[in-house]
Amino acid sequence: MDAFLASTFAVAIAEIGDKTQLLSLFLVARYAKRAPIILGILVATLLNHALSALLGAWIAEWIPQAWLPWILATSFVAIALWLLIPDKDDNGDSAFLGMGAFMATTVMFFLAEIGDKTQVATVVLAARYTDTFWVIMGTTVGMLLANIPVIMAGKWLMERLPLATARIGASLLFMILAVATVWTALTSV
Repeated sequence: MDAFLASTFAVAIAEIGDKTQLLSLFLVARYAKRAPIILGILVATLLNHALSALLGAWIAEWIPQAWLPWILATSFVAIALWLLIPDKDDNGDSAFLGMGAFMATTVMFFLAEIGDKTQVATVVLAARYTDTFWVIMGTTVGMLLANIPVIMAGKWLMERLPLATARIGASLLFMILAVATVWTALTSV
């Protein structure tokens, strides 16, 4: 349950103001139906985060156990600092838009997540927690928690969210994960 909750909160908070949230806003402005957009986000996130979590679990197997907490803590700090940098909407028009709402969302979200903060966070969380399935479920739920309100409330919601505060909160959450990782490593020796 720790893996699920940590993954859900980390991604939900980290996603606020992220480029995929801006992509959600763009897609809801482009397509009238919201359900295909939500389903596209679900499918893209499950695929992307499953691959990311499996990579994180695989990396955790190959790194010496004594190094793992320090590498993870450093990764959490790097993500925390990265979260302080605002994302820009760089989507523009895409050839995928002619595919329909579901396919366009699935393809564009999957591609937008490659190298994104939440994908990197998924790799690190899967390396941190041994239950890869719950990391995948948590990061997927976190992605949906952050994007569904944008899809449902659109521009009205985005104008009222304090994005700088959300970025700082997400950064603090990853700093806490870094400290908890080091603390666990030091107290289990």
